[in-house]
Amino acid sequence: MRQRRSPADEAEALRISNAIDDELKREREVMKRKKARDVKVMLLGQAESGKSTLQKQFQLYYSSQTLEKERPSWRPIVYFNILKAIRMILDELDWEYGLGTSGDPLAISLAPSRSGTSRSGSGSGSSTYSKPDPAWFPELALLRSKLLPLVASEDALASELSGGISVSGGRTGVYVRSGWQALNSAARSWPLSDDYRTGMTARQSAVTNIVATTLAASMDEIEYLWWHPGVQKLVKAHKLKLEEYAAFFLANIRRIAQPDYLPSNEDILHVRLQTIGVTEHQFDISMGGTTYNWLLYDVGGARGQRHAWVPYFDDATAIIFLAPISAFDQYLEEDPRTNRIDDSLQLFTTICANKLLGNAALVLMLNKTDLLRQKLEAGVKVRKYISSYGDRPNSFEEVSEYFRAHFIQVHRRKDVSHRPLYLHFTSMLDIKATQSIIINVGEAIMRLHLTKIGLA
Repeated sequence: MRQRRSPADEAEALRISNAIDDELKREREVMKRKKARDVKVMLLGQAESGKSTLQKQFQLYYSSQTLEKERPSWRPIVYFNILKAIRMILDELDWEYGLGTSGDPLAISLAPSRSGTSRSGSGSGSSTYSKPDPAWFPELALLRSKLLPLVASEDALASELSGGISVSGGRTGVYVRSGWQALNSAARSWPLSDDYRTGMTARQSAVTNIVATTLAASMDEIEYLWWHPGVQKLVKAHKLKLEEYAAFFLANIRRIAQPDYLPSNEDILHVRLQTIGVTEHQFDISMGGTTYNWLLYDVGGARGQRHAWVPYFDDATAIIFLAPISAFDQYLEEDPRTNRIDDSLQLFTTICANKLLGNAALVLMLNKTDLLRQKLEAGVKVRKYISSYGDRPNSFEEVSEYFRAHFIQVHRRKDVSHRPLYLHFTSMLDIKATQSIIINVGEAIMRLHLTKIGLA
């Protein structure tokens, strides 16, 4: 027969049981609050939509000390951006003015002027473009000959910065993976062998130093080239379509070419650098007396990289989708037949309709409004590239509202969970305005997050 426990034993057993229940409850509460402190935010959008610049804005606002440590690693990236811009200018001069096609640069003055598209453009060549002034050719040809040795180091610098990474199709440029800064700075996030570290650092230092020395010796020629009326004429006629960073760096070449140059925050925000794969950035953000761990995922936006997004969709707290509305006159690099605005709308449709993302807060940033204003003020007509725009006024207010309405329509028709859409017009290079938006977006995401987990 079972022996009866004494009242004291019963009380002790009850105490132990209650203590276990209390401990399990505390552990569940700790896990719940720990989960509540993890905020997973994905930055989505096509390539060159501004995702990496937004990530740097988050880093600048919430974790400026990490950006300070990385600052030296951005120096060779700035140099590469300058070399690429100069090479694009020289290529276009060869194409338009024939500087590289004849021993006599004046020979091109006898040839008929070209109209239509240019090699660096995207179908926006002006049919009213007039012949260049023959007096420009000798000085442009001289500038070209002086700057060719500098441009010749572009591939070597790109190769060292990329660390052997290449992309399909034979495209050139700097393509890096997450953590590339560690190869260029003392603070490394993973161990490297002494031989590898010494070899890589020596090679990158050698190439970077050669480029820095050549830049310093060539800054007069670079400045003269950029402000030359022949180059500015091509820019104004939209025959020369440089990437967005180019004008900023070329206009600041004297500062950048100094021996003690260290990239400023503006420099870092302007650089163009394509990251392969998915990059995770962590920020501790304090709100309401509690510190939250934000996990920000910056993903490659080219079509061939979008399949890598899916594994990160699970448990996403929020999606920040960036659509560059200045890109109405541009086409995808990987598909020259697809307008970039159309691609953004198709991609946004996919995001809204994806059931895996149905519980994530949705933020839409219609980005690069500063570039949109510049293009419209320069007379670029939207209807030339988007026929459905029709005869609407070619003003910033009308154009921006037209694009806003199309994205809102996609959200209304396709969003699987009928969640609210937080929409902002943005210019990622405007530090003050962007950080104000970051604060508002962060607060909105946190409110929805805490409501979802029952802690609001």
